[in-house]
Amino acid sequence: MLSSRYRPWHVPIFLGKYAWLRLRRRPVLLNFEVTMRCNARCGFCDYWKTPAETKHTEVAEFGEIARRFSPMLVTFTGGEPTLRKDLEDVVASVRKSVRYTYVQLITHGAMLTLDRAQSLWHAGVDQFNISLDYLDERHDLARGIPGLSAKILDIVPRMRAAGIGGVRFNTVIKNDNLDQLIPIVERAAALGGGVNFSLYTDSKNGNRDFLLDNTQHANLERAIHGLLAYKKRKRGIITNSDYYLEQIPRYVRGEMTEPCQSGITTIHIDPQGRVRRCPDFPPDGPWQEYRGYKPIDCNACYYACRGEAQAPIRIVSRIRDVMA
Repeated sequence: MLSSRYRPWHVPIFLGKYAWLRLRRRPVLLNFEVTMRCNARCGFCDYWKTPAETKHTEVAEFGEIARRFSPMLVTFTGGEPTLRKDLEDVVASVRKSVRYTYVQLITHGAMLTLDRAQSLWHAGVDQFNISLDYLDERHDLARGIPGLSAKILDIVPRMRAAGIGGVRFNTVIKNDNLDQLIPIVERAAALGGGVNFSLYTDSKNGNRDFLLDNTQHANLERAIHGLLAYKKRKRGIITNSDYYLEQIPRYVRGEMTEPCQSGITTIHIDPQGRVRRCPDFPPDGPWQEYRGYKPIDCNACYYACRGEAQAPIRIVSRIRDVMA
Protein backbone atom coordinates (compact mmCIF):
# COMPACT_ATOMS: atom_id res chain seq x y z
CA MET A 1 0.00 0.00 0.00
CA LEU A 2 2.72 2.46 0.94
CA SER A 3 3.98 4.82 -1.74
CA SER A 4 7.59 5.98 -2.07
CA ARG A 5 6.83 8.86 0.31
CA TYR A 6 6.73 6.44 3.22
CA ARG A 7 9.24 4.15 4.88
CA PRO A 8 8.84 0.98 6.96
CA TRP A 9 8.96 2.97 10.20
CA HIS A 10 5.74 4.70 9.15
CA VAL A 11 3.87 1.38 9.35
CA PRO A 12 3.48 1.34 13.19
CA ILE A 13 2.34 4.98 13.03
CA PHE A 14 -0.41 4.11 10.57
CA LEU A 15 -1.34 1.02 12.57
CA GLY A 16 -1.59 3.13 15.70
CA LYS A 17 -3.79 5.66 13.94
CA TYR A 18 -5.97 2.85 12.62
CA ALA A 19 -6.45 1.45 16.12
CA TRP A 20 -7.20 4.91 17.51
CA LEU A 21 -9.86 5.57 14.88
CA ARG A 22 -11.48 2.17 15.36
CA LEU A 23 -11.57 2.52 19.14
CA ARG A 24 -13.28 5.90 18.77
CA ARG A 25 -15.64 4.48 16.12
CA ARG A 26 -14.49 7.05 13.61
CA PRO A 27 -14.16 6.47 9.85
CA VAL A 28 -10.81 5.14 8.73
CA LEU A 29 -11.40 6.05 5.08
CA LEU A 30 -12.97 9.23 3.71
CA ASN A 31 -14.08 9.12 0.08
CA PHE A 32 -14.31 12.63 -1.34
CA GLU A 33 -16.59 12.54 -4.37
CA VAL A 34 -15.27 15.80 -5.77
CA THR A 35 -17.55 15.68 -8.82
CA MET A 36 -20.26 13.47 -10.28
CA ARG A 37 -19.47 14.62 -13.80
CA CYS A 38 -17.76 12.10 -16.09
CA ASN A 39 -16.72 11.97 -19.74
CA ALA A 40 -16.69 8.15 -19.99
CA ARG A 41 -19.76 6.20 -21.12
CA CYS A 42 -19.69 3.11 -18.92
CA GLY A 43 -22.76 0.92 -19.31
CA PHE A 44 -22.88 0.09 -15.60
CA CYS A 45 -22.84 3.70 -14.37
CA ASP A 46 -24.93 6.82 -15.04
CA TYR A 47 -22.49 9.47 -13.78
CA TRP A 48 -21.88 10.58 -17.36
CA LYS A 49 -25.46 11.86 -17.42
CA THR A 50 -24.65 14.46 -14.71
CA PRO A 51 -25.26 17.96 -16.16
CA ALA A 52 -22.14 20.04 -16.73
CA GLU A 53 -23.63 22.97 -14.82
CA THR A 54 -23.43 21.01 -11.55
CA LYS A 55 -19.77 22.04 -11.39
CA HIS A 56 -20.94 25.35 -9.95
CA THR A 57 -22.27 23.55 -6.86
CA GLU A 58 -19.13 21.50 -6.16
CA VAL A 59 -17.37 22.16 -2.86
CA ALA A 60 -14.01 23.87 -3.33
CA GLU A 61 -12.57 23.27 0.16
CA PHE A 62 -12.36 19.77 1.58
CA GLY A 63 -9.57 20.54 4.03
CA GLU A 64 -11.93 21.49 6.85
CA ILE A 65 -13.80 18.19 6.45
CA ALA A 66 -10.56 16.22 6.48
CA ARG A 67 -9.40 18.07 9.59
CA ARG A 68 -12.62 17.22 11.42
CA PHE A 69 -12.41 13.47 10.70
CA SER A 70 -8.59 13.08 10.54
CA PRO A 71 -8.84 9.80 8.57
CA MET A 72 -6.02 7.36 7.91
CA LEU A 73 -6.99 7.10 4.24
CA VAL A 74 -8.46 9.65 1.83
CA THR A 75 -9.69 8.79 -1.66
CA PHE A 76 -10.59 11.39 -4.27
CA THR A 77 -13.21 9.90 -6.53
CA GLY A 78 -16.24 10.86 -8.61
CA GLY A 79 -17.41 10.88 -11.35
CA GLU A 80 -14.08 11.64 -12.93
CA PRO A 81 -11.99 13.77 -10.55
CA THR A 82 -9.56 15.03 -13.21
CA LEU A 83 -12.41 17.02 -14.78
CA ARG A 84 -11.86 19.47 -11.94
CA LYS A 85 -9.24 22.03 -12.95
CA ASP A 86 -8.71 22.91 -9.29
CA LEU A 87 -8.08 19.30 -8.24
CA GLU A 88 -4.50 20.06 -7.22
CA ASP A 89 -5.74 22.77 -4.86
CA VAL A 90 -8.34 20.41 -3.41
CA VAL A 91 -5.71 17.70 -2.83
CA ALA A 92 -3.24 20.13 -1.29
CA SER A 93 -5.83 21.50 1.13
CA VAL A 94 -6.55 18.00 2.43
CA ARG A 95 -2.87 17.06 2.59
CA LYS A 96 -2.11 20.14 4.71
CA SER A 97 -5.04 19.49 7.04
CA VAL A 98 -4.19 15.97 8.26
CA ARG A 99 -0.98 14.26 9.33
CA TYR A 100 -0.34 10.61 8.46
CA THR A 101 -3.06 10.30 5.87
CA TYR A 102 -2.58 8.19 2.76
CA VAL A 103 -4.13 9.98 -0.26
CA GLN A 104 -5.46 8.08 -3.28
CA LEU A 105 -7.01 9.21 -6.56
CA ILE A 106 -9.39 7.05 -8.61
CA THR A 107 -9.46 7.94 -12.30
CA HIS A 108 -10.29 6.34 -15.63
CA GLY A 109 -7.01 7.80 -16.86
CA ALA A 110 -8.16 9.23 -20.17
CA MET A 111 -7.03 12.77 -19.30
CA LEU A 112 -4.03 11.79 -17.17
CA THR A 113 -0.99 13.25 -18.93
CA LEU A 114 2.44 12.93 -17.35
CA ASP A 115 2.41 16.63 -16.47
CA ARG A 116 -0.98 16.34 -14.76
CA ALA A 117 0.08 13.22 -12.89
CA GLN A 118 3.23 14.99 -11.64
CA SER A 119 1.31 18.08 -10.52
CA LEU A 120 -1.15 15.90 -8.60
CA TRP A 121 1.72 13.91 -7.09
CA HIS A 122 3.39 17.10 -5.91
CA ALA A 123 0.04 18.34 -4.56
CA GLY A 124 -0.09 15.28 -2.31
CA VAL A 125 -1.54 12.24 -4.10
CA ASP A 126 0.24 9.13 -2.79
CA GLN A 127 -1.40 6.60 -5.08
CA PHE A 128 -3.08 6.74 -8.48
CA ASN A 129 -5.79 4.09 -8.92
CA ILE A 130 -6.46 3.78 -12.64
CA SER A 131 -9.48 1.75 -13.78
CA LEU A 132 -8.54 -1.18 -16.02
CA ASP A 133 -10.84 -4.17 -16.57
CA TYR A 134 -9.20 -5.62 -19.71
CA LEU A 135 -5.78 -5.36 -21.31
CA ASP A 136 -7.18 -4.94 -24.83
CA GLU A 137 -9.79 -2.92 -26.73
CA ARG A 138 -12.61 -4.43 -24.66
CA HIS A 139 -11.73 -1.87 -22.02
CA ASP A 140 -12.14 0.95 -24.56
CA LEU A 141 -15.60 -0.35 -25.48
CA ALA A 142 -16.66 -0.80 -21.87
CA ARG A 143 -15.66 2.79 -20.98
CA GLY A 144 -16.69 4.36 -24.26
CA ILE A 145 -13.25 5.94 -24.80
CA PRO A 146 -11.30 4.79 -27.90
CA GLY A 147 -7.65 3.95 -27.30
CA LEU A 148 -8.02 4.05 -23.51
CA SER A 149 -6.29 0.77 -22.62
CA ALA A 150 -3.27 1.63 -24.79
CA LYS A 151 -3.05 5.09 -23.22
CA ILE A 152 -3.14 3.64 -19.69
CA LEU A 153 -0.46 1.06 -20.45
CA ASP A 154 1.69 3.81 -21.95
CA ILE A 155 1.32 6.40 -19.17
CA VAL A 156 1.92 4.08 -16.19
CA PRO A 157 5.60 3.23 -16.94
CA ARG A 158 6.28 6.91 -17.68
CA MET A 159 4.74 7.89 -14.34
CA ARG A 160 6.92 5.35 -12.56
CA ALA A 161 10.03 6.50 -14.44
CA ALA A 162 9.24 10.08 -13.39
CA GLY A 163 9.37 9.07 -9.73
CA ILE A 164 5.66 8.68 -9.00
CA GLY A 165 5.81 5.90 -6.45
CA GLY A 166 2.23 4.68 -6.18
CA VAL A 167 0.26 3.38 -9.17
CA ARG A 168 -2.48 0.76 -9.04
CA PHE A 169 -5.05 -0.64 -11.42
CA ASN A 170 -8.62 -0.76 -10.16
CA THR A 171 -10.14 -3.86 -11.77
CA VAL A 172 -13.82 -4.80 -11.57
CA ILE A 173 -14.39 -8.57 -11.62
CA LYS A 174 -17.08 -9.28 -14.25
CA ASN A 175 -18.54 -12.29 -16.01
CA ASP A 176 -16.41 -11.67 -19.13
CA ASN A 177 -12.98 -10.82 -17.71
CA LEU A 178 -12.10 -13.75 -15.44
CA ASP A 179 -9.40 -14.68 -17.95
CA GLN A 180 -7.92 -11.20 -17.61
CA LEU A 181 -7.36 -11.10 -13.84
CA ILE A 182 -3.97 -12.80 -13.60
CA PRO A 183 -2.68 -11.15 -16.82
CA ILE A 184 -3.62 -7.73 -15.38
CA VAL A 185 -1.78 -8.58 -12.14
CA GLU A 186 1.28 -9.71 -14.07
CA ARG A 187 1.24 -6.57 -16.23
CA ALA A 188 0.91 -4.39 -13.13
CA ALA A 189 3.87 -6.16 -11.52
CA ALA A 190 5.96 -5.71 -14.66
CA LEU A 191 5.16 -1.98 -14.64
CA GLY A 192 6.06 -1.60 -10.97
CA GLY A 193 2.47 -1.15 -9.84
CA GLY A 194 -0.33 -3.16 -8.29
CA VAL A 195 -4.01 -4.09 -8.55
CA ASN A 196 -7.08 -3.61 -6.40
CA PHE A 197 -10.08 -5.79 -7.27
CA SER A 198 -13.78 -5.16 -6.66
CA LEU A 199 -16.80 -7.24 -7.67
CA TYR A 200 -19.25 -5.99 -10.29
CA THR A 201 -22.71 -4.97 -9.12
CA ASP A 202 -25.85 -3.84 -10.91
CA SER A 203 -26.85 -1.55 -8.04
CA LYS A 204 -25.76 1.65 -9.79
CA ASN A 205 -28.18 1.53 -12.72
CA GLY A 206 -29.66 -1.98 -12.89
CA ASN A 207 -27.41 -3.23 -15.70
CA ARG A 208 -27.11 -7.00 -15.13
CA ASP A 209 -25.08 -7.69 -18.28
CA PHE A 210 -21.82 -8.27 -16.37
CA LEU A 211 -23.10 -10.16 -13.31
CA LEU A 212 -21.62 -13.57 -12.65
CA ASP A 213 -24.27 -16.30 -12.77
CA ASN A 214 -24.66 -19.91 -11.64
CA THR A 215 -22.87 -21.28 -14.70
CA GLN A 216 -19.62 -19.50 -13.79
CA HIS A 217 -19.10 -20.56 -10.18
CA ALA A 218 -16.34 -23.02 -11.05
CA ASN A 219 -14.51 -20.50 -13.26
CA LEU A 220 -14.79 -17.87 -10.54
CA GLU A 221 -13.41 -20.25 -7.90
CA ARG A 222 -10.41 -21.01 -10.12
CA ALA A 223 -9.81 -17.31 -10.80
CA ILE A 224 -9.92 -16.40 -7.10
CA HIS A 225 -7.71 -19.35 -6.20
CA GLY A 226 -5.20 -18.05 -8.74
CA LEU A 227 -5.22 -14.58 -7.19
CA LEU A 228 -4.73 -15.94 -3.68
CA ALA A 229 -1.93 -18.21 -4.85
CA TYR A 230 -0.25 -15.22 -6.51
CA LYS A 231 -0.53 -13.23 -3.28
CA LYS A 232 1.21 -16.00 -1.36
CA ARG A 233 4.06 -16.05 -3.86
CA LYS A 234 4.42 -12.28 -4.18
CA ARG A 235 2.95 -9.89 -1.63
CA GLY A 236 2.35 -6.23 -2.39
CA ILE A 237 0.98 -6.46 -5.93
CA ILE A 238 -2.64 -7.38 -5.14
CA THR A 239 -3.75 -4.89 -2.49
CA ASN A 240 -7.00 -6.60 -1.43
CA SER A 241 -7.00 -8.52 1.82
CA ASP A 242 -6.99 -12.30 1.57
CA TYR A 243 -10.37 -12.26 3.31
CA TYR A 244 -12.06 -10.11 0.67
CA LEU A 245 -10.92 -12.32 -2.17
CA GLU A 246 -11.90 -15.48 -0.28
CA GLN A 247 -15.45 -14.22 0.24
CA ILE A 248 -16.23 -13.27 -3.38
CA PRO A 249 -17.36 -16.78 -4.47
CA ARG A 250 -19.48 -17.05 -1.33
CA TYR A 251 -21.24 -13.78 -2.14
CA VAL A 252 -21.83 -14.79 -5.76
CA ARG A 253 -23.37 -18.08 -4.60
CA GLY A 254 -25.83 -16.08 -2.50
CA GLU A 255 -24.52 -17.35 0.83
CA MET A 256 -23.68 -14.00 2.43
CA THR A 257 -26.22 -12.84 5.01
CA GLU A 258 -24.23 -10.73 7.48
CA PRO A 259 -25.06 -6.99 7.67
CA CYS A 260 -23.10 -4.49 5.64
CA GLN A 261 -20.77 -2.30 7.71
CA SER A 262 -20.11 0.31 5.04
CA GLY A 263 -20.50 3.69 6.67
CA ILE A 264 -18.72 2.63 9.83
CA THR A 265 -15.10 2.45 8.75
CA THR A 266 -15.73 4.22 5.42
CA ILE A 267 -17.95 7.16 4.49
CA HIS A 268 -18.53 9.22 1.36
CA ILE A 269 -18.73 12.99 1.07
CA ASP A 270 -20.54 14.08 -2.09
CA PRO A 271 -19.63 17.16 -4.20
CA GLN A 272 -22.01 19.32 -2.18
CA GLY A 273 -20.43 18.32 1.15
CA ARG A 274 -23.16 15.88 2.17
CA VAL A 275 -22.36 12.58 3.87
CA ARG A 276 -23.55 9.13 2.84
CA ARG A 277 -22.69 5.61 3.91
CA CYS A 278 -22.19 4.18 0.44
CA PRO A 279 -21.68 5.46 -3.13
CA ASP A 280 -25.01 3.89 -4.12
CA PHE A 281 -27.01 5.44 -1.26
CA PRO A 282 -28.53 8.96 -1.20
CA PRO A 283 -26.94 11.62 1.03
CA ASP A 284 -28.09 11.89 4.63
CA GLY A 285 -27.28 15.54 5.28
CA PRO A 286 -24.38 17.98 5.70
CA TRP A 287 -21.10 16.50 6.85
CA GLN A 288 -21.26 18.59 10.01
CA GLU A 289 -24.29 16.53 11.13
CA TYR A 290 -22.54 13.15 10.80
CA ARG A 291 -23.15 11.07 13.93
CA GLY A 292 -22.05 7.68 12.69
CA TYR A 293 -23.80 4.76 11.01
CA LYS A 294 -24.88 1.34 12.20
CA PRO A 295 -24.68 -1.92 10.21
CA ILE A 296 -27.47 -2.26 7.68
CA ASP A 297 -29.28 -5.26 6.20
CA CYS A 298 -28.20 -4.70 2.58
CA ASN A 299 -26.80 -7.30 0.21
CA ALA A 300 -26.88 -5.28 -3.02
CA CYS A 301 -23.15 -5.40 -3.63
CA TYR A 302 -19.84 -6.82 -2.57
CA TYR A 303 -17.66 -3.83 -3.35
CA ALA A 304 -14.20 -3.92 -1.84
CA CYS A 305 -15.26 -1.15 0.55
CA ARG A 306 -17.92 -3.45 2.00
CA GLY A 307 -15.75 -6.54 2.08
CA GLU A 308 -12.75 -4.83 3.63
CA ALA A 309 -14.98 -3.24 6.28
CA GLN A 310 -16.18 -6.74 7.24
CA ALA A 311 -12.69 -8.27 7.11
CA PRO A 312 -11.24 -9.53 10.40
CA ILE A 313 -7.85 -8.11 11.32
CA ARG A 314 -5.31 -10.67 10.17
CA ILE A 315 -2.28 -8.79 11.38
CA VAL A 316 0.43 -10.95 9.84
CA SER A 317 -0.99 -11.06 6.30
CA ARG A 318 -1.92 -7.36 6.23
CA ILE A 319 1.47 -6.23 7.50
CA ARG A 320 3.07 -8.39 4.84
CA ASP A 321 0.87 -6.72 2.22
CA VAL A 322 1.77 -3.23 3.43
CA MET A 323 5.47 -3.86 3.87
CA ALA A 324 5.75 -5.49 0.44
